[in-house]
Amino acid sequence: MPEFEQTLSAGTLISIAVGAVALLLLLIIKFRVHAFVALILVSFLTALVTGIPMANIMNTLTNAFGSTLGGVALLVGLGAMLGRLLEVSGGAQALADDLVRRFGEQRAPMALGIASLFFGFPIFFDAGLVVMLPVMFTVARRLGGSLLLYGIPVASAFSCMHVFVPPHPGPVAASELLGADVGLLVIVGLVVAVPTWIIAGHFFGKWIGKRILLPVPQVVQKDETPEDEASLPSPGLVVGLLLLPLALIFMNTGLDFARAQDWVDKDAGWFQLLRAVGSTPIALLISVLVSAVVLGPMRGRDPIKVERIVDSALGPVCSVILITGAGGMFGGVLRASGIGDALSSALVDIGMPVFVAGFLVATALRVAQGSATVALITAAGLIQPAVQAAGYQGIELAAIVIAIASGSAVLSHVNDSGFWLVGRFFEMDIKTTFKTWTVMQTLVGLVGFAISALIFWLA
Repeated sequence: MPEFEQTLSAGTLISIAVGAVALLLLLIIKFRVHAFVALILVSFLTALVTGIPMANIMNTLTNAFGSTLGGVALLVGLGAMLGRLLEVSGGAQALADDLVRRFGEQRAPMALGIASLFFGFPIFFDAGLVVMLPVMFTVARRLGGSLLLYGIPVASAFSCMHVFVPPHPGPVAASELLGADVGLLVIVGLVVAVPTWIIAGHFFGKWIGKRILLPVPQVVQKDETPEDEASLPSPGLVVGLLLLPLALIFMNTGLDFARAQDWVDKDAGWFQLLRAVGSTPIALLISVLVSAVVLGPMRGRDPIKVERIVDSALGPVCSVILITGAGGMFGGVLRASGIGDALSSALVDIGMPVFVAGFLVATALRVAQGSATVALITAAGLIQPAVQAAGYQGIELAAIVIAIASGSAVLSHVNDSGFWLVGRFFEMDIKTTFKTWTVMQTLVGLVGFAISALIFWLA
């Protein structure tokens, strides 16, 4: 492929990005073009206008699409299978009933959010959300009201943990770049994540849920219904099945710590095997297999029926997976064209304080290319020289990482795969997704930045 060096000015690139987003919204909202088609079309046109060589365009599109699917498709597909097994077996209903009984109907959204905070510690946003969907839908159907009353606390909980707290890849990579202590970052991240969730998840969910009545999607097929209450799986069994992938994933954190302390040989075969077992896709695969046996033959279900249940989980999520991949394609074009670099470089050149610059650079990158993880890691790399020159240590360094992470959460829109993932699973149109998901993510970023700023100045 020919080498590509961007010659357009930063102002021109930013204008192209604004025009591309406007065109995308026009196609979807006004002309009712399917989001999958619109995203591919706008990605192609943006690549042309920004001067990416014709010989590179298809590789740019397909590589960005494929890399997004590589991270999403396995998680969403396996997570949907696990969720479908829990729903049809009555496991989701059993857990929902137990949560409502323990917390009360008025506190059911809070219960779902708290459970998601725990589940979100080791598991990625996409997989965690998919696993919790059947529980959330079951509670929403039983208690009534807008789905947003229950969905916003759950989505916000997974988002807060994914953005702020190791072992998620963004904060871990940023801590390595800036030299922050990961253990201290976990503590500071939790100190920021919990109050941020209370404001952006719990309180905002209650507020927006009263203003937008969103029905519970009918994603389950009617040929399968939960079992009679007398034969429902126990809540403890359901929690165990949900915790199984989390335990396997969290095992990797312990293995990484042991490797960092030189307690184990990282090249040993058993170490590499356990690392593979603890990877998110394999952990979910194991959980699906265990759930299929425990909720299937061990409860008297014919294996053929279990196979049909698992197969029925994939149809409803195919559209979600493809649209998410196309959203990643759009973000990939914006990265390859240099739009994100133009925005971040302009902010760095202004010469503002490092703490504020990190937040704004991450925000610019998030708006320009969509991925929170990419925005966080890239912004950390850009401000790394300034941080090292200032000699920040300890809590100050951790607070800077959290400030950058906060910027990476702000203003999620049509180039973010999470925007499409939540919008499609909740069956929201694009306007409603902006009013709910985008506002919630922006609150996560702003509240997180305010708390991290307080920690930074008090340190």
